[in-house]
Amino acid sequence: MASLRFILCCVLVNCACATIVSHDGRAITIDGHRRVLLSGSIHYPRSTPEMWPDLIKKGKEGGLDAIETYVFWNAHEPTRRQYDFSGKLDLIRFLKTIQDEGLYGVLRIGPYACAEWNYGGFPVWLHNMPGMVFRTTNKAYMDEMQNFTTMIVDMVKKEKLFASQGGPIILAQIENEYGNIMGPYGEAGKSYIKWCANMAQALDVGVPWIMCQQNDAPQPMLNTCNGFYCDNFTPNNPNTPKMWTENWTGWFKQWGGKNPHRTTEDVAFSVARFFQRGGTFNNYYMYHGGTNFDRTAGGPYITTSYDYDAPLDEYGNLNQPKYGHLKQLHDVLHSMEKTLTYGNISTIDFGNSASATIYTTQEGSSCFLETEMKIQMQQLVSEENLMLSQLGLLPFYRIAKQRLITPPRLFLLDFSFITTQTSMMVKKPNEAEEDPSTLKWSWRPENMDNFLLRGKGESTNTQLFDQKVVSNDQSDYLWYMTTVKFRKRDPFLGKNMSLRVNSTAHVLRVFVNGKHIGSQHAENGKFHYIFEKDAKFKSGRNVISLLIITVGLQNYGAFFESVPVGITGPISIIGRNGDETIVKDLSSHKWSYKTGLNGFENKLFKTESPSKWSFQSVPLNRTMTWYKTTFKAPLGNDPVVVDLLGLGKGTAWVNGNNIGRYWPAFISSSDGCSAKCNYRGAYYAEKCQTNCGEPTQRWYNVPRSFLITEGDNTLVLFEEMGGNPSLVNFQTTIVGSVCANVYEKNVIELSCDRKTISAIKFASFGNPDGNCGSFVKGTCEGSKNAVDILTKECVGKEKCSIDVTAEKFGVPDCSGAARRLAIEAIC
Repeated sequence: MASLRFILCCVLVNCACATIVSHDGRAITIDGHRRVLLSGSIHYPRSTPEMWPDLIKKGKEGGLDAIETYVFWNAHEPTRRQYDFSGKLDLIRFLKTIQDEGLYGVLRIGPYACAEWNYGGFPVWLHNMPGMVFRTTNKAYMDEMQNFTTMIVDMVKKEKLFASQGGPIILAQIENEYGNIMGPYGEAGKSYIKWCANMAQALDVGVPWIMCQQNDAPQPMLNTCNGFYCDNFTPNNPNTPKMWTENWTGWFKQWGGKNPHRTTEDVAFSVARFFQRGGTFNNYYMYHGGTNFDRTAGGPYITTSYDYDAPLDEYGNLNQPKYGHLKQLHDVLHSMEKTLTYGNISTIDFGNSASATIYTTQEGSSCFLETEMKIQMQQLVSEENLMLSQLGLLPFYRIAKQRLITPPRLFLLDFSFITTQTSMMVKKPNEAEEDPSTLKWSWRPENMDNFLLRGKGESTNTQLFDQKVVSNDQSDYLWYMTTVKFRKRDPFLGKNMSLRVNSTAHVLRVFVNGKHIGSQHAENGKFHYIFEKDAKFKSGRNVISLLIITVGLQNYGAFFESVPVGITGPISIIGRNGDETIVKDLSSHKWSYKTGLNGFENKLFKTESPSKWSFQSVPLNRTMTWYKTTFKAPLGNDPVVVDLLGLGKGTAWVNGNNIGRYWPAFISSSDGCSAKCNYRGAYYAEKCQTNCGEPTQRWYNVPRSFLITEGDNTLVLFEEMGGNPSLVNFQTTIVGSVCANVYEKNVIELSCDRKTISAIKFASFGNPDGNCGSFVKGTCEGSKNAVDILTKECVGKEKCSIDVTAEKFGVPDCSGAARRLAIEAIC
């Protein structure tokens, strides 16, 4: 008996220590079983460790099997061979949080990330190494890439986090979307991708390696698809399953742009059609987008918010109906796992853009019925019934509607019919402040005398350098300074004079002899422009000072590391007298450089900063100015935001934590928005936009872990352009109301997300019109008072479930049209 117990113990330990992850042409296999896998991207540095458990738990509750993340090289190795895995960069803690929730992990090491992350995740010191060329057969690059990749793998192995060691990680990725930009690298690019594959395989992680968007991925790498749609994707090897590593749930925002949205219906349709056509692994990019804290936003011009219209919004709230509708879809796909991964596949074309795909095993069948969805509901039902009867499935379909009998399962691509609530998020004033609109401010100017009057920097050279070379990405700010001497009788003096700068700076501020003569920033994606303004020069010594400000380094494209930023010239003084023009080229002058600003070096953003601040005559619309105030943390646990409307451009800190760049003065164009988004047809990033004519980003995320619950919190702003801090205030973002608009014979659940439903604002059963927040009664309505019924069933509860039937709400005469219940409940 003792030996039997010993043998059983060994078996159990062995099972806990190793999971066999492999694949065939149909699916990823886990311990020999083909799996339907649904994954979601959550990037650990775009939230906080305190947020990770809730985000991951919500992913699991939403029907995910796995969490995917990049690894961000420049965040972890900001200086060569000096590493940082603390705080929100604690990759191991994040992976263990995934493991604690019982989910799988997908680790995209890259180490190139793209991800709208600064410089694509590459450290700028890498660019400044001699002879460096990124992402090709360049020894200096490959040595550094291999060093970082190996270090990450060794860290993960040490903690036994690969599935082969009993951990959660079932897939790893090397390189990223290289196939999209591979052409310009020629044969060196082809050799490089083979080297990547061999290097990764030699690391022996015990799980498959993937290469997304790499149609020539060498075996045994698995090539995968990224995009809005991947149903037509075919892997490059019959033994590679059809995998979708980035299903873009929305799109990113850029300064000066509008808010992009991808409809719930379109995302669900894309997933369903992908599985209909043989896919078995889908990852949402993003499932939670989060926030580009500090200087992590790339681009250029990617906003601080990385919400991405994901199923979990920037703050971690459920983005309804996207979250709930996809959860329903996930439940269906999981219920079909065996037939989708083992079933024989057949198709029937009904004509008129209608077809069926049937997966059949000995135990049963699963059927996808695809139609154009451009017909009226009555016609749709009758046409579906005809198709189903041809399939021999009509009786089962009718029974399933009534009794939820599953075999043979039927999944209609009803991506247009949402039976999940819509949540309307609102901003609530900070109740912890007696008068949150009147924060008391102090201020101080940024000291620029050394740069404006003396032109004194840290280093000098007789040429103009790319900002990356000088600053090594240690700051957004770089000063270029030179002096020009004129004799009293110099032919330049006395003429109409101007300063001309050929610029690739994202933002340029120009000073002559301490006077600001003008500013310019890149617009409409044109990051090369010519600045020219009138300037007054004097006899004797003149100081020209150029302040260059980056707004995220290029993160995508072939040879993107060579894209210049800053001033590479020429820089000229132009003198004009009638038809005569004299040009004085300053490009080879002695230029002095200074990285950063004094206020940053003196850490004015720290709460314990000893510097003197003035409470007197707080200036408004003053450039290059520091502002500071204190505030009480908003009550409760709801996500906190700071409203920076009225400010220009700059950076914000809460209790010394950098919450990112702000730029409310950058207004989006007034056209191109959609009052109502039509999900039909292919989606593209500009299709369903909102926020026309408004600041690109007004509210900025302040994680609860940044706040002190007892006592005062400190907000510090560095304002570059000039703004009005008196309008700044803290708010919480909460569910204000929840809505539904569903056909009868469905069940709808309403939830106020841990708050109670306080009232029913609108309810009508029949043919109501409008959208959430603007519902109106239609031409027919049920005989019973829907408001009274729902008040009794829902008010005072955190959630309620409503069976939408004519018996409950009274039978309205809608002339045969399908009947719906529209509800709006106040939270």
